[in-house]
Amino acid sequence: MPITLTENAAKHVRQQLAKRGKGFALRVGIKKSGCSGFAYTFDYADEINSNDQLFESHETKVVVDTNSLPYLDGSQIDFTKEGLNHSFKFINPNIDNTCGCGDSFSVKESAKI
Repeated sequence: MPITLTENAAKHVRQQLAKRGKGFALRVGIKKSGCSGFAYTFDYADEINSNDQLFESHETKVVVDTNSLPYLDGSQIDFTKEGLNHSFKFINPNIDNTCGCGDSFSVKESAKI
């Protein structure tokens, strides 16, 4: 399965969707950004588009657009709590390098479209 969630991430997504009162999945993707080239995007999906792929992990759905999928293939998404900070964390086997700030990354040549 190309994209998976840890139990912590799945639980957090389900809680946020319930709190939101709408939506059915976590939408993840990438955008060109930062000093290393790419950054992750997160949102909640209220619908599925024609260029989306749908995955399920721990009874929780994840939506990824087909353009982002090669960069995220094989990734696991975790939800971590460190002090007062809470965030999604990607474990992405396609990453070649990250920037010093940790907000952007570059990918291995084999993952590029």
